[in-house]
Amino acid sequence: MPAEPSPGATIDRRDYFRIKDRIGLEIRKLAPDANGHNSPFNGNHLDDLRTELRRLDQDIKVHLASLAERDRLMTTLIKSLNGKLDILARIMAFEQNPLQPEQWQEVTLSEGGIAFTSLDGKVQVGDHVAVRMTLPPELFRPEGIVQIVECRALDDGSYWAHGEFISIHDSDRQQIARHVMRWQIRQRQK
Repeated sequence: MPAEPSPGATIDRRDYFRIKDRIGLEIRKLAPDANGHNSPFNGNHLDDLRTELRRLDQDIKVHLASLAERDRLMTTLIKSLNGKLDILARIMAFEQNPLQPEQWQEVTLSEGGIAFTSLDGKVQVGDHVAVRMTLPPELFRPEGIVQIVECRALDDGSYWAHGEFISIHDSDRQQIARHVMRWQIRQRQK
C-alpha cells in the first residue's frame, strides 16, 4: 500500500509533459481590456487565408481516406507531396519574418503553458501576454495567450515568468504536443 504524503509535503502533479528547449519566442503584453480575439502579431490580414488553408486540409484528408482504399501508392505519394509543401511554406514564412538572435531563448514548454525569461521585468503575476513560438526544427509557429501565474527574480537581474495558456487554438496546442513528443524521442535517441 502506498505511503500517504506528509501534511507539509507538496505534490507536484501535472496534466502535461514539459520540456526545456531553445525556441524562438515573441512576447506582447496585452492591455488589461484586450479581448484576446485579435492577434497582436500583425497577422490579421492572413486570417482568411489560414481559414481557407484549414478547410482545404480537411478536404484533402477526406479525399485521401477514400483514395487509400483504392490506391495506397498514390495516397503515399500525395501525403509526401503535401508534407513537402507544408515544409516549403514554413521555410518561406520564416525567411520573410526571421527572428533576431535575442528572440531565441531557453524555455520550459508544455501544452498547458510556457515559462520564459523576461529581461525587463515588465511582466507581472496576473498579466495577460500573447506569445508566438517558433519550434525548431519544423518551424511551426503556434500562438496563444498566457496568464502569468508566477514571476521571480533571477540573480542576473532578469525574471523567470511562468504563464498558463488561457486562449490557444486546438491546432496550436496539438503542434506543441507533437513538438514535445518529438523532442522527447530525440532525447532518447541520443
